Amino acid sequence: MNRPTQEDGRVHGVIIGCQRDDGRWLMIRRSKNVAAPLKVCFPGGAVETGEDRDAAALREMHEEVGLTVELIAQVWRHDFTDRALTLYGYLAKLNDQAPRPCAHEVAEIMWLTTQEAGTHPDAMPMTDRFVAALEQAVVK
Repeated sequence: MNRPTQEDGRVHGVIIGCQRDDGRWLMIRRSKNVAAPLKVCFPGGAVETGEDRDAAALREMHEEVGLTVELIAQVWRHDFTDRALTLYGYLAKLNDQAPRPCAHEVAEIMWLTTQEAGTHPDAMPMTDRFVAALEQAVVK
């Protein structure tokens, strides 16, 4: 899959953590049609060429799960050493809406506890570290 390379020569991606009032995190099971099929992850995706990361996070939330959110803060960053990919993780506030997943990209909406999110057997790499950063940000 061809992802846009940014000025630093890396692909930039965004992932967004949103927590319900009961403490569960919004996660998705990716569809068979996208990279890393059937993996469990937070909503997110690639930053387009010339796009601001915050705008990309808002766009990806709307495209993947049909939600409008309020970004609270960028709480995490990871530079992969085995590929030219940098992920930026955000904490966001859900508005009162029900997710409407894009069937092409999302096979399932999941609401996971912090423990489940960080240890899910189908989780994407580094999910546990992003969950830890989210938890630290929520406690502050």
